[in-house]
Parts: sequence; C-alpha cells; structure tokens
Amino acid sequence: MDLQQLTAQFIGADGEIALPEHFTLPRLAEMLHQAHLQAGAGDAVNLRDWDFTQNADGEATVYTRVEVNTRIKAVAARLGQVGEPGSRVAIMAPNSAEYLFGFMGALYAGLVPVPLYDPNEPGHQGHMEAVLADADAHIVITNSAGAPAVRRHFAHLPGPERPRIIAVDALPDTLAAAWQPIAPAEGEDTANQICFLQYTSGSTRNPAGVMITNEALVTDIIQINEALQFQTPMRIPTWLPLHHDMGMIVAMVGVVLGQEIELFSPRDFIQQPKRWVERLSRRDDDPSDIHIYTCIPNFALDLAARYAAPETPEQYDFSAVECIIVGSESVTKPGVSAFIDAFGASGLDRTVLRPSYGLAETTLLVSTDRTEDRPKFVELDRDALAEGKAVPQDGGVPMASNGQPVNWMHFAIVDPDTRAEQPDGTIGEIWVNGKNVAAGYLDRPEETEVTFRNTLASAIQDGLPEDNWCATGDLGTMLDGHLYITGRVKDLVVVAGRNHYPQDIEATAMEASDHVRKDSVAAFAVPGDDVERLVILAERADDATTDGDPAAIDAVRSAVTAKHGISPDVVEFYAPGEIARSSAGKIARRVNAKRFTDREHAASK
Repeated sequence: MDLQQLTAQFIGADGEIALPEHFTLPRLAEMLHQAHLQAGAGDAVNLRDWDFTQNADGEATVYTRVEVNTRIKAVAARLGQVGEPGSRVAIMAPNSAEYLFGFMGALYAGLVPVPLYDPNEPGHQGHMEAVLADADAHIVITNSAGAPAVRRHFAHLPGPERPRIIAVDALPDTLAAAWQPIAPAEGEDTANQICFLQYTSGSTRNPAGVMITNEALVTDIIQINEALQFQTPMRIPTWLPLHHDMGMIVAMVGVVLGQEIELFSPRDFIQQPKRWVERLSRRDDDPSDIHIYTCIPNFALDLAARYAAPETPEQYDFSAVECIIVGSESVTKPGVSAFIDAFGASGLDRTVLRPSYGLAETTLLVSTDRTEDRPKFVELDRDALAEGKAVPQDGGVPMASNGQPVNWMHFAIVDPDTRAEQPDGTIGEIWVNGKNVAAGYLDRPEETEVTFRNTLASAIQDGLPEDNWCATGDLGTMLDGHLYITGRVKDLVVVAGRNHYPQDIEATAMEASDHVRKDSVAAFAVPGDDVERLVILAERADDATTDGDPAAIDAVRSAVTAKHGISPDVVEFYAPGEIARSSAGKIARRVNAKRFTDREHAASK
C-alpha cells in the first residue's frame, strides 16, 4: 500500500487538506480495511497483545486484520444498543487489545471515548474521579482483567447512579453483524463534532477535557503520515500508555493503516527495557522489506541503554528500524548519546531518532525533524537565553532540535505580551493555527478563550491568519530552520529579574554528582520573602545510599551557583521513584512545587 498516494487523495487543488463531507476516522479505517480485503490481506497480523504476567518472556495474543475489525464492530454494536450518539464512554482498562477495541468501537458507534487509566494501577484515584465527574460518562469500557477493579471503584454509589460497565472480551463476535455506519443528518456538521476527549494531566488545576473533533483527528493522522513518510509493511512496538494522547494515536494509526502493532504496558517496559529493545530488532518472520516505527519519551533512551545493551553487537539487528519518535519531554544529549553508543554497532542508524514536539491541544504532532542532520543539538549562550535570545555558543546550554513544523498548519513564535510574531532566534511562546487544533476545553469557555481564541497582533510571515490561534504555553525559537523548545511559560525560574530554564538547572544538578539519578531532578521556584527561592529535588542513583546525600547536596549547590549565578535555597534527595511524575512519566515540576509548599505551610503551623 502506497500511503503517500493515500494522503494525496485528501489534498485539494490549492494544496490544502480537503476532506470529503462527513469524513471521520471510522470512514478512513473502513476505506482502508476494504482495500486490504480486496488485496487478500484480511489474514495479515494487525495486533500482537503481549502479556508478561505469567511468563517473563511474554505470551502474545494475535489478531488478524479481519479479527481486529470484527472486535471493533462488536463493541460499536453493543454501545449502539446502550448509548446515544455523542454520549461519553470512559475507557478504564489495562494497556491491552480491549482498550484499543473499546476506543475504536466508541468512535464507530458515534459515542465519545474518554481514555482513562488501568483501574488496577495505584496513584490515579483523584484524577480519575475528577475526569469522570467532568466528562459525565455513564458507560465504562474495560476488560475481564480490569472489571473487578472498575466495579469496586463505583461500589460506593447507589445502584441507579453507577455507570453501565462493559467488558470488551465478554462480547461475542456475532455482535459485529449488527453494526451499521452512522448516517449523518442532512446539513449536519460532522467535521466539528467531538470524536473524543483527551484530558490534561491536571497538575495545577482540575483536569480539562480537550475536545478533539473528527476533522482535527483525521487531519493530524494525515500530517503524521506526510511528516514521517510511512512505508509499508510496518511493525510498531509500543508500550506507551493508551490513556495518553501519544500512546493512543500511535496505536490507533497502526489499527487504521492495518499494520502490525506489538502492544504491551509501561510497567512491562520499566521492569525489563529489553522487552522493547528486542522488538525493535528484526524478527526471523519479518518480511525482508519490513519498516519498524516506534515512539518513546526521552527517559526510555537511558533505561534501554543501561539495562538492555547487547553483550555482543550481533545480539540485535536494528537495520529495519525506520523511525524512533522521541517526545513528551525534553530530549537530552546524554540520553541520545547513551542510546546510540549502546546500539549503534547493532545496526542502529543515528538518523532514526527524531526528537519531536506535540500536545493534546493540537491533537498530537506539531513538529518533527525531517532533515538528514538528526538528531541535531546546538549549544546556546546561557546569558542570552536569560534575555530571550538564542545565540549559539560552544559550552552553552545543549538543546535538541524538534525539527520543522508539520505541513497544513500555521505556526508562529509570539511575544505573549505584545502578541506579535518574533523573528528567528528570539524566544517566545509557540502558537499554532490549523484544522488539527482542538475545538477547546469541555465546558470551560473562559479557558478555551484564553488558549484557543488568540489574535495575532502582527506577523512577519506572509499569509498568516489573525484569529483562532492556540497558545501552547511552551517557549521556543526557530533557528536555522529548526524548532527548539526552551521551556514552559509557567515553569520559568525568575530570580532577581533573570530568567532561568528549569531543565538547564536540572541538567547541571545531574552532572554535578554520580549520586544523582539520571532524568530524576525537579527544579522550580517558590515565593520567598523578597525574591523567589530556587528548590532542587533529586532522586538518588539506584546504587546510592543516604550516607552520600550531604556531599552530593554540596556538589549540586556549588555547581548550580557557579554555572547559573543563582544559589539554590533548598536541595533535597529522595529515593528512586519518589519524585512526582506525570502519567506520561516526565517530571511534574508544578506538582512537586505544590507538594513542597504544602509541606512547608503545614510545618509552619
């Protein structure tokens, strides 16, 4: 299948994406499914669902193209019996085939899926309660492994108030025959209908439901295909959490394109990074022209290099790896270097690593590196950064290029105060405008206005629209055709009138002592009597003990003071895993800051 030819079908004479009327993701999926059937590919493997609970080597349940389509339609038929189009369906299940079938089945039924957590996983109770209340979901999809925990979750409610719970693996395949595609009413605007809700992490406020429309979802998938230039046949090993936008869309792309997904859970990867690395290696039963794609956050690079490096180069064959998207958190040069050093001799081509940038408010992808220079790093002058400028300088702050903005999306670096587009080399807030941008936040008109309804006061580029810009909250700059993310608007550490980027301070702390665990530092500012106070929280290295804390604290304090001209007010060490992270695994600075200030406030009483 020529996927670039597929994309060309949706490009109008003016070069812009032009979707047919009433075109949705299920319509795209069915169009491709029928094409596969006509080509005799119905028995091709579409999904391997790995289970490591009973066997450390894993046991896979395999689904063909036809079986995946049948399971999706069985879920859709059942949801059509119990729900109304547009009603919300919470997905509460482990990373599994059933999670995907439930999500896609809800889309096929015209209901709105709300991706949530594995109910057996601890630590998400508060967020889950807030999302369920906000989304007003009266149907919950799970599987047999998750159903007991889901029932316990709602057991405190009176019977009539409990949601209907559907275990996907308990539905018979025969239900699929009852599914009928939804016929839109005459004049109905299906393009702007909400097809799913992606909830934010809620680290500083109650989680907000990002309203992804039919048009935004299909547009983003077309943009991803064009940016990455997918080649088939492909195989996609993924352990990303399906409740996260990156995890769900990566897996959904595999389902829609009818290519092989190898699915397992974040816990499976964390316990043994080798499980993911092995699936990047060419298999004996792979077609000779297989193309392997995957997507990970930065911390996975270091874990894989540390715990899954080959004893001999011949242990792995990475010659078929086409693309490793690295996103969700800042991409670090040590992480990239460690990964390439560990696996380069096994046939890993450095250019397969693609630092990329995206967010739920734009459905997913905003930029990825399409040059042959990837992954590209520059060193930027620290003093110039504090003044809002990106000036290359040897020995400066290393920054990874996130490549070039995707096609069919307007993009600008904007001064958030003046709302004027900034020239290359000037740091500003990243704003985007296009059909891939979400409709706003569910039932939050004021927040929607602030984030999605911005007006560009003046533009440098020709032809930019004035209104409906999405302000991402991320700071960045364009330099020599590459996008560099420098931080979050709200995460900047401002002490004595100077800007400091927390990830820069965190990198200095990590380099200051072997006592510091890699990618496990949180730097943030809290209010002081006169100026903001810098706080650094760090986890100990896996083999470190508390005896080494005092010397490491001195080393971190000295390094940060010398390199940044700012003395940390507090440096504290924690055991591995004790610093708060988001559901995607990245350090949650604002959650840690709130915990710190709450603790100080309680101690002062």
